[in-house]
Amino acid sequence: MIQIKKIISYALISIIALYTTFCMGQSKDKKPNIIIIFTDDMGYGDIGVFGHPTIRTPNMDQMAMEGQKWTNFYTAASVCTPSRAGLMTGRLPIRNGMCSNKYRVLFPDSKGGLPQEEITIAEKLKEVGYNTMHIGKWHLGHLPEFLPTSQGFDSYYGIPYSNDMDRAGNAEYQEACKNPTAETFQVPILRDTTVIERPAYQPTLTKRYTEEALKFISKNKKEPFFLYLAHSMPHVPLYRSEEFAEKSKRGLYGDVIEEIDWSVGQIMKTLKDLKLDNNTLVVFTSDNGPWLWFNQHGGSAGLLRDGKGSTFEGGMRVPTIFWWKDRIEPEVISDMGATLDIFPTVCKIAKTTVSKEIVYDGIDLSPTLFNRKESNRKTVFYYSGEEIYAYRKDDFKIHFKSKEGYTTQNVITYSPPLLYNLNTDPSEKYNIAAKHPNIIKKMKKDIETHKKTIKPVVNQLNLR
Repeated sequence: MIQIKKIISYALISIIALYTTFCMGQSKDKKPNIIIIFTDDMGYGDIGVFGHPTIRTPNMDQMAMEGQKWTNFYTAASVCTPSRAGLMTGRLPIRNGMCSNKYRVLFPDSKGGLPQEEITIAEKLKEVGYNTMHIGKWHLGHLPEFLPTSQGFDSYYGIPYSNDMDRAGNAEYQEACKNPTAETFQVPILRDTTVIERPAYQPTLTKRYTEEALKFISKNKKEPFFLYLAHSMPHVPLYRSEEFAEKSKRGLYGDVIEEIDWSVGQIMKTLKDLKLDNNTLVVFTSDNGPWLWFNQHGGSAGLLRDGKGSTFEGGMRVPTIFWWKDRIEPEVISDMGATLDIFPTVCKIAKTTVSKEIVYDGIDLSPTLFNRKESNRKTVFYYSGEEIYAYRKDDFKIHFKSKEGYTTQNVITYSPPLLYNLNTDPSEKYNIAAKHPNIIKKMKKDIETHKKTIKPVVNQLNLR
């Protein structure tokens, strides 16, 4: 029933948009285009402008120099599915059942996905006449009712989950990821809801995603559009096209990042060639930190501690750039921001309203982006599954529990909790808990207040 209502709603929105275009003419204040480029498992230190000494990323570096580079920007979770749910909805995944203590992410045998009643960025933008497309990794449910075309996107091209799933043969997992063939992982490529290729030929994924993105931009150059480009890389197994093979001093991983940088360059060039650059917001960020367990096949968190799957900084603080020609002035922003904030920020920019009846965790960043005002984000909750393992408020971060690294299930409990000042100690080396009992007391009270806002929901990741 919910799906039928959504279809009817989209039809009405399309009719209104057509009426506006043909009967009223194009508005003088054309709505801005929105592009979100989302990488998979790229670490804080994997881009030149964020400190990597040998990976060449001239296009991302240029984007950062022309826009805003955010150095304290966080994801909603340290693993794929909950992180993407947070981005799409502006809500912590605990609110919609998109995190679990049993399963970290959705798998090909999962029966759940992002609930239909959740409102995505794409759905909000459809309400005000945007054409929408998702390209790349989805990982919010592979069944038809959960796919992008059921969540506000007009079209979809990509892999519905991680590129290391649907493994063929009996090879040990880590070995299969490090030495894959084109057929090792039988993941499908979908066009909307139809499988058009299986197994996906992954060496050309980044290239093909980019080609699809350029086609979409060119096709919609006269109308407002929303493009969500979520690269499957640099998640293992690593693949790159022949043009980028053995080009990077960083080896295979560097090749992969440099091809993603090429992709960013192609998108930026197309925007400039089509004269769309002064009316397009481009956001570049990652879903979580690097998968350190894979050694040289994984990335780097730079000076930050740990990586993917961890609630230390390396797991959830990610490289982030906001770019919009003539609207966003070049600056390094050390205030806090989060992928949760992209939802309300985009809604504000597109002039669509956000329901006051829904609990949102995102904060509008537009005052910082356009007027250089201090960010209103002052806190970050570090969830591991359904539990809060750590919490940041202003300069201070408290740790109650941790799981260092993605693979370990061994939970370390801290009693008393650890406390760090992230402004003076971003690497989380120096525990100052003994000096600040009052700060710890106040932070614990904040967490208890937050927990009262969480209502029980169906756990989507546990559905089998």
